Amino acid sequence: MKVEQNRVVSLSYRLETDGDVIEVVTKEKPAQFIYGVGYLLPKFEEQIENMNTGDKFDFVLQAIEAYGEIDEQAIFDLPKNAFEIDGEFDDQYIEVGKSIPMQDQEGNRLYGTVVEIGDTTVTMNFNHPLAGNVLHFEGEVVDVREVTPEDLSESCSCGCGCHDNDCSGCEEEGCDCEGNCEDIN
Repeated sequence: MKVEQNRVVSLSYRLETDGDVIEVVTKEKPAQFIYGVGYLLPKFEEQIENMNTGDKFDFVLQAIEAYGEIDEQAIFDLPKNAFEIDGEFDDQYIEVGKSIPMQDQEGNRLYGTVVEIGDTTVTMNFNHPLAGNVLHFEGEVVDVREVTPEDLSESCSCGCGCHDNDCSGCEEEGCDCEGNCEDIN
């Protein structure tokens, strides 16, 4: 069976950037998703389209094809008092390198990484953690099968892994569904 729209695909892979291994997904615990509903990067999906179970892949996605180049306008200072709890700066939770869930002025959830903590400001980077990186994927299509009604009821189109298309309270890093997953039925 071929990898195509609305099929359940299981993959094992190794992701590297600049020679560093970022992620390893094994055949024993493969990544599983419904193809074509926005779970993966579009260029990644293009690379595995029409592959069959057992097919191997080895490809590179340039930064622009993956998470984009680093946007300097997505790095800025926020007032340090925005990170206070009961009038005290939360130095146990806010530390350099940590990804922090936040909201923009419209109430959209987003994640920012703490870059620097100053006397009066905290510098945050709201780029994706892999922005600016060339991604090298090497792996195998472990399985391809037809989608079932159970798959549809346990999936949401944002790919965050929430169930029954209810992402209220979703804690998945990078999920931008805002609790409003689209029904892919």
